[in-house]
Amino acid sequence: MRIAIVKKDKCQPKKCMYECIKYCPMVRTGEETVVLGEDGKPIISEELCEGCGICIKKCPFSAISIIGLPEELKGEEAHRYGENGFVLYGMPIPKAGKITGLLGENGIGKSTAIKILSGLQVPNLGNVDADVRWNEIIKQYAGSELQNYFDKLSKGKVKVSYKPQYVDAIPKFFDGTVSELLESTDETGESKGLVTAFELESAMDTGIKELSGGELQRVAIIACMIRDADFYFLDEITPYMDIYQRVQVAKGIRTVLEAKAVVVVEHDLAILDMLADYVHLLYGEPGGYGVVTLPKSTSRGINEYLSGFLHAENVRIRDKPIEFTAHPPREKREERSVFIEYDGFEKSYGEDGFVLEANPGSIDEGEVLGVVGRNAIGKSTFVRVLAGDTEPTTGSVSFDVTVSYKPQYIKVKGELDMKVKELLYSLKDGGLTDADIVDVVRPLGIPEIEEKNVKELSGGELQSVVIAACLCQDASLYMLDEPSAHLDVEQKVRLIKALRRYAERRSVAMLIVDHDIYLIDLLSDRLMVFDGKPGVRGEIKGCFEMREGMNLFLKELGVTFRRDESTLRPRINKIGSAKDREQKKKGKYYYL
Repeated sequence: MRIAIVKKDKCQPKKCMYECIKYCPMVRTGEETVVLGEDGKPIISEELCEGCGICIKKCPFSAISIIGLPEELKGEEAHRYGENGFVLYGMPIPKAGKITGLLGENGIGKSTAIKILSGLQVPNLGNVDADVRWNEIIKQYAGSELQNYFDKLSKGKVKVSYKPQYVDAIPKFFDGTVSELLESTDETGESKGLVTAFELESAMDTGIKELSGGELQRVAIIACMIRDADFYFLDEITPYMDIYQRVQVAKGIRTVLEAKAVVVVEHDLAILDMLADYVHLLYGEPGGYGVVTLPKSTSRGINEYLSGFLHAENVRIRDKPIEFTAHPPREKREERSVFIEYDGFEKSYGEDGFVLEANPGSIDEGEVLGVVGRNAIGKSTFVRVLAGDTEPTTGSVSFDVTVSYKPQYIKVKGELDMKVKELLYSLKDGGLTDADIVDVVRPLGIPEIEEKNVKELSGGELQSVVIAACLCQDASLYMLDEPSAHLDVEQKVRLIKALRRYAERRSVAMLIVDHDIYLIDLLSDRLMVFDGKPGVRGEIKGCFEMREGMNLFLKELGVTFRRDESTLRPRINKIGSAKDREQKKKGKYYYL
């Protein structure tokens, strides 16, 4: 079976010679294999296409994909976005009393699947030319659990609650306070308990439009959870939240929705691991097609996803497995010379505003220093002081090194009207070096989006570009504030490898602030731990060796880490499990 994908955002007919038509062997024989649509862009007939691949090679903008798929997928189309558009094969299966996770790359169909299951989108079964009736959909899934589900959904007998992926849009549709929103939504009486558990009491009288990203995310999750529904669908629960809030939310979902059917899309493997009972993996080609696997146990599913080989499906989804080192965390610092030292300082905002207290410290040459702590506790303030973006109130920070800094919030979107390639090549006189291309541009996947306009990039694409821009600067100290935000698992793995390799090859120091505990664990040589009261006071407990720092950090979180027996990947134990209780009793929260 063969499908043809034309990526409309990449196709630029005004800048090409219609090579896809000109060089197509079938067109030369008189067949209308490739024709022009009303928008002037090509439409490829999948029935007539021979799969020679010439159009793929000749297209100057890499806008065409001809993909050969197993015959067993024929008839499994759930939805297709237009002719030569993205195709989703298969559907996840919600299970009563269980939390089901969806794991896969961005652009692979996870959000589409959730919208279909929640009734927000009617699947067209791959037929883009006709309105598909519900009886056809029900017939398609005859003999499966989804037959009964879609039958009830079509008759309005299924009550669903849905949290969208992008919570930023909520203020556009609701103009009121948090308490007003939750009061109008609460059908179960659980809102008060969840507000306390998610630490939102101080935000109850705040207008929805005035909330921070983390507050808005937690409000959206509560609003979804307090509806009296049969099925709950949550599309990404961790963006904008710190690790403390992520753990609190995961605990709240498991407790409050214990007897319900829950489906969660999530890229934070640590949270997915502790939250989900089962997972569906989605594989394929982002923007091209996605295939939903049968449900797997969470541990097995994540392990297969990381290994790159799905055993039941007999499908390889990645050339090489994502491997984890077996060595335990270093107990002693490697022999390194101190790269920079900074004096103690204090940064305060007004008489009654936030105060950060930082003791004297140092960063070693060639090390990656991970930074962890709650939101609004001074991590970004500390980085901005070191970067020279803001002056300390008392004390001073001065060191004779060049600094490259990626801020927490990216503000270039909508402002830069230039292509990604033009932006990156403008960073240096003479353009990027071969080393920049090898160490940064390729590992971060920039060639795939280099022809896109910066203001049209998605959140994950923009994040990758800004990270690349930071690393392509000539500097001795690189500071990246929340580089994993909006990235999927594959992109995070590429990021970890790129940063680790960059620091080692160039002997530069890095300071990484992030809330993805996997990324911090796999990337850091040492750990800087922040403490205090969010929005009021922050202090740096110190820079610790990984075992001491992570044990301190995880104990405050109330979770324990172990290594998976087969893959050696770090795992968060499910709260209250035998392993969790054993490690807490021994006081060893970070690996036994």
